[in-house]
Amino acid sequence: MYFEKRLVANLLNKTPSFIVMESQALLRQQIIKNFIAQHTENAADAAITHWEQLAAQIISIVGNDGFNSLYARSLFITQSIFAWLAAGSLSPQTDHRFAELKISFKGRPAEQVSEANTLLLLNFTDILASLIGEEFTTTILCLAWNIDESGKIGKEFK
Repeated sequence: MYFEKRLVANLLNKTPSFIVMESQALLRQQIIKNFIAQHTENAADAAITHWEQLAAQIISIVGNDGFNSLYARSLFITQSIFAWLAAGSLSPQTDHRFAELKISFKGRPAEQVSEANTLLLLNFTDILASLIGEEFTTTILCLAWNIDESGKIGKEFK
């Protein structure tokens, strides 16, 4: 009984942390979906650019091996829906890091590329958020893509 009363009192006095985390997750997901939706022209090239920008931010924190592990797991999960995505390893050279992803995207309709890239990014950021938290993950996305925390895209991406 004490626990139930304490829980109700806490709920009345503040927003529970799981609600805050859930709203952060929804913000992150919405940022990704909106960002990809605004870059449907040359979707394959845009996707690679987005990944390169995100990789630069993540690698500065967790290193190449950390990024490659997160990316490989995300790719594996995404292949359950988009089996045509390349399963190869990432190139250690920065300028060829996403060569196999680019090959997978080439020749596909822009809508299909956007859907696959969105899911890949969602899976990647879900894993990242489980490790470093929603708020930090959202901040990294915003830094990588020049988006303010409210989800508005910076001038150079308009």
